[in-house]
Amino acid sequence: MLKLFFLLISLTISLFPSNPIAFASLGNQIYNSAENIKKLIAISSFYPYKKRINNYLVKVKKAKQLGFSLDENTPAKTRKEYLITLRKLSDENNYYHRLAQKTLESSIKKEDSLLFSNIINSGLIDRKANKKRILHYYFAHKKEINPAGLIQSYLDEDAKRKHKRKGLRVKRVIKKSKEEDKIARLRARDKARKRALEERLERELQEKKKEIIEQQKEELLKSL
Repeated sequence: MLKLFFLLISLTISLFPSNPIAFASLGNQIYNSAENIKKLIAISSFYPYKKRINNYLVKVKKAKQLGFSLDENTPAKTRKEYLITLRKLSDENNYYHRLAQKTLESSIKKEDSLLFSNIINSGLIDRKANKKRILHYYFAHKKEINPAGLIQSYLDEDAKRKHKRKGLRVKRVIKKSKEEDKIARLRARDKARKRALEERLERELQEKKKEIIEQQKEELLKSL
């Protein structure tokens, strides 16, 4: 029953996508960033951009509504207008991402830890490209910064990676130890076989010598 419930949810999600399908490669970037751009309003240094951001979000909402209304019967002119709208919104979306990046760099330069924390958790920062500088600043200002959010995800990733590397090292050590034990067992077995062979050959040699001596005795007795 529970599996059926989750299956129905999955089907519902697939049937009702969160973003318009038309020109999705362009639209998804805009729609998925909208909530993160909205977060900028709560950052004091972005107060001068409040009106502009709100206007942008209104345009994004209208564009999304238009996108959902498109279907195979939509006139080419309307589809083209939607595409033009997306391109304009994409330029502004990229502008806010660049602005967030500049704000990050400025917060590091000015050692503004509050602004630093707010901007890295806005979701507009390239987490991979900025990881090194973000962690470097964090460790230098650890007492001023709550790691919750992006920094904690970095720390968790690194801890997981270290644990994995440690596990691999342990596996290699165990594997090496097993291989050394196997080699030692093989050497011991070969040594035992060699010793057994030498002992057998020695016994055969002694028996042969004894046999020759007995034959010589018999021949000597016959000659008397």
